[in-house]
Amino acid sequence: MTYHGDMEVKAGETTGAMFEQVGREPRLSDKVADVMLETILSKRLRVGDRLPSERELGEQFGVSRTVVREAVRALVAKGVIEVRSGSGLRVAAVDATAVTESMSLFLRGRTLDFEKVHEVRALLEVHIAGLAADRATTADLAGLREVHERMEREAGDVESAARDDLEFHRAIARATQNDLYLLLLDSIGSTLIEIRRENLGSGSAPVTLGQHGQVLDRIAARDPAGARAAMALHLEGVATWWRRHIAAGAASA
Repeated sequence: MTYHGDMEVKAGETTGAMFEQVGREPRLSDKVADVMLETILSKRLRVGDRLPSERELGEQFGVSRTVVREAVRALVAKGVIEVRSGSGLRVAAVDATAVTESMSLFLRGRTLDFEKVHEVRALLEVHIAGLAADRATTADLAGLREVHERMEREAGDVESAARDDLEFHRAIARATQNDLYLLLLDSIGSTLIEIRRENLGSGSAPVTLGQHGQVLDRIAARDPAGARAAMALHLEGVATWWRRHIAAGAASA
């Protein structure tokens, strides 16, 4: 027989917790915010619609104006509601910029190694390249060529070339005719720009441009399988160059 604190435990018995912790109830303001958000998302309230005043909301919910004010503040912070001078509360349009900025801030606040970012990027961009080959319009192809040629001209300027590199991949995402792909790509774009700067600064521009050209050729040829293969080869080339660059930096350090 052993003792744990004031509790006597017999042989063979476990000392694990018998009961789960009791979860705390959400704050009243959080409950109000959740109901308001659900009403907006269910399309019963649309972008630009005016909401009742804080006093009216308090009466409808049966809570104080302080509770309503906290709920409104939370929804304003999420970009769901906006406060307009002279016209009160209105449902806001949540645009793609707000979404990508939130995701970018989340990623920048975490320590993510290159391999994790590369894994997600490869999954996303290889598929995007195939769709672009199937769906790109004449205008999309012209835009891709323009960005590619601009990067060729600006290859000696690392900062400009890095921006062109990023825009080339964004143009491919736009060519899918599905805005969600561009949104997802932009959400990790800020984590990839530094990789582009490092690689281009260490001399990868000719290789990158050659691989971009292969991707562009396959998309222009309406060859989804070829576009996916070319993009996979390009992204693996980026990863290989980065790994060598990091290894060389570690060795010199």
